[in-house]
Amino acid sequence: MGKNRNAQKKVRWWDRWRFKYRLVFMTDDTLEERFTFRLSRLNVFIALGTLTIVLIFLTSILIAFTPLREYIPGYTNVGLTKNLYTLRLKTDSIERDLARKERYLQNIRDIINGKDLTTDKPILKDSARNYSAIRIKRSVEDSLLRLEVENQNKFSLYKIESADKAESRKSSIGGLLFFAPLKGIVTNEFDPARRHYGIDIVAAQNEAVKAVLDGTVIFSAWTLETGYVVAIQHHQNIISFYKHNSAILKKNGDIVRSGDPIAIIGETGELVTGPHLHFELWNEGNPVNPKDFISF
Repeated sequence: MGKNRNAQKKVRWWDRWRFKYRLVFMTDDTLEERFTFRLSRLNVFIALGTLTIVLIFLTSILIAFTPLREYIPGYTNVGLTKNLYTLRLKTDSIERDLARKERYLQNIRDIINGKDLTTDKPILKDSARNYSAIRIKRSVEDSLLRLEVENQNKFSLYKIESADKAESRKSSIGGLLFFAPLKGIVTNEFDPARRHYGIDIVAAQNEAVKAVLDGTVIFSAWTLETGYVVAIQHHQNIISFYKHNSAILKKNGDIVRSGDPIAIIGETGELVTGPHLHFELWNEGNPVNPKDFISF
């Protein structure tokens, strides 16, 4: 008897989900039936679940393929960053051009006014200077400022090196035989003043990028700004960087030989304006001009 009652309860529970209900819409005045629906709990549950899934799917498509995604916190537009970088370069170019034109116009005004541009300002003769009246006193502020300036680069990793040391370092690296990473046209020169610590080389599509010296791959991954990047540690504290590649052929820890293919030329990363290789050469933590040691 107990087993039959349990079976009846299970059947009754399932029947309650499948039991049909009638939903009737009637007018308030005449009580005339307008619409009638036969529903069950199971049908309502399935309908609401399906409607929820469809709404989530449509919302995801709306956010992923429309500009609405830019209003989500943390979601950035890569194209916007690239456009801002391009506009910044154009703005700097316009400022330099305006400064040159302003100097040109100033020179024309000076010529019209009869000013001699070949002479400097007159220098006072020694007889006109009263050196005896000059009194130089050491102040506490001056001493503190000198001490602060002297200690600024005391523990810096990038200390300013002397001209003799820079020349000896250049001569030491100049005795090595480098393999050209890519044969092509150099479109952007080495210029540390604008923080461009390498050169840009344009070559044919799908051209292989090669290692310049024997060494070990110490970095092989994707970065947001420079795309696929490969870095190789060579002897004599030399490191070479290969950026904006479309594919990487080596992984961290791989031993490479001079001339081995390590990547494929591409245009990955935010800071790129076309397919090319950005190549950097560093010696003892200082960037050097690759064109001084490699023929491209």
